[in-house]
Amino acid sequence: MGPAVEASTMSADEYLAWEELQEEKHEYYHGEIFAMGGARREHVQVAGNVFAALKQHLRGTPCRAYMSDMKLHIGAMDAFYYPDVLVSCNKNDHQADQFLSFPSLIVEVLSDSTEAYDRGAKFTAYRQIASLKEYVLVDIKTRTVEFFRRTADNDWLLHVYTSEDVCDFVSLDVSIEMTDIFEDIVDEQQ
Repeated sequence: MGPAVEASTMSADEYLAWEELQEEKHEYYHGEIFAMGGARREHVQVAGNVFAALKQHLRGTPCRAYMSDMKLHIGAMDAFYYPDVLVSCNKNDHQADQFLSFPSLIVEVLSDSTEAYDRGAKFTAYRQIASLKEYVLVDIKTRTVEFFRRTADNDWLLHVYTSEDVCDFVSLDVSIEMTDIFEDIVDEQQ
């Protein structure tokens, strides 16, 4: 999350109307607006790889994958975020124009500037979404993918996949090779 935009606080409806007129994206939390910084090439590429693989695997199902330009509304937190990738299987979301509200899966690609926020405050907000079954963090530096899965007791169980693994998106019954997630990403040591 970037710095707060210089403005008085807005209602959620005012934010939605204002955001449609902006060239850059802004997240919203309890009336405050936060500018989103641009992503690095590797970040965009990995998010695109995850989106493309999920889209391919979800064809013919009631679930759809969405990219980072689609807002996510968390009513319980009075917030709107732009996850890197999200999947919804809810027909109301598929008819929505400005934002989704019922994701099954959210994916965030970590960066140095957002890692603490994605692991902390953002995950706290995402856990308020009753429909959310998996929260996925992709770490480009370590070539790992962390899955936080909601259990039947509403706890969150962590499973970490490493470079040799196949990632199981259990909530969607989809498996994706790590090589597909990190396709075209060159190791810095090379």
